[in-house]
Amino acid sequence: MPSADAIASTELSVALTPIIVRAAMTIRAQRGKGSVQRKPDGSPVTAADLAAEEVIGAALDRLHPNMPVISEERTKRAQPPAQGSYFLVDPLDGTREFIKGLDEYVINIALMTAHAPVLGLIAAPALGFIWRGVSGGGAARLAFSADGTISAATTIRARPRPEREMTVLVSRSHLDPRTQAYLDGLPQKRTIACGSALKFCRIAEGSADLYPRLAPTHDWDIAAGQAIVVAAGGSMGAPDGSPLRYGTTDLQIPGFVAAGAMDAPRIAA
Repeated sequence: MPSADAIASTELSVALTPIIVRAAMTIRAQRGKGSVQRKPDGSPVTAADLAAEEVIGAALDRLHPNMPVISEERTKRAQPPAQGSYFLVDPLDGTREFIKGLDEYVINIALMTAHAPVLGLIAAPALGFIWRGVSGGGAARLAFSADGTISAATTIRARPRPEREMTVLVSRSHLDPRTQAYLDGLPQKRTIACGSALKFCRIAEGSADLYPRLAPTHDWDIAAGQAIVVAAGGSMGAPDGSPLRYGTTDLQIPGFVAAGAMDAPRIAA
């Protein structure tokens, strides 16, 4: 199994960039087409989810044939290896927003080593942006055009806590009572609802300060976002400040708080 030292690098993030752009263009071509189906857990899936999954899965298999790929939409989903590295993919995060015609949907690709994200890419097909981050290598934002041309990378950094009100991002589709209670206890804040892992990108580029979610979510929903936020100088952990534990049997994270270059308010375990 390849190790993080060999593959978690800026060179790999560059190699993954055209892959995520191809998936983004595939989703663009599918928008407004096909019916919405329901998975066994009740969540929606569209032809765009499945088409992006096919593009990304085939490309990753060519790029690193021996690297396991764990993706939300793979019919036969493997479990994370006990050791070594693997790719973690959500081919269309924010399907509900996509169905509603909103622009707040993204593609997530993360590289996991020792069950922690060390590299992440997030693309927003409707917005034409890519965010990427590498552990120890910083974070950047790129743009891509309708013909798939990709711009040069611009370095991004999470910002320190503002002297006055913080900008706090919350889920547009999944705001739960526990997270709402956490928000109610925060002073001097401006709360903005936003769909998908786009919230992590806003923190990494310094346009927002805090993103709490105190309800369960899946590994593939947040791993790429954590890699980008941390690479940009922010932080992300469990509500009590402990590290997040990826790679469990159910591939779920009980809750998290992502923050810019500041100490995130904690909740006792």
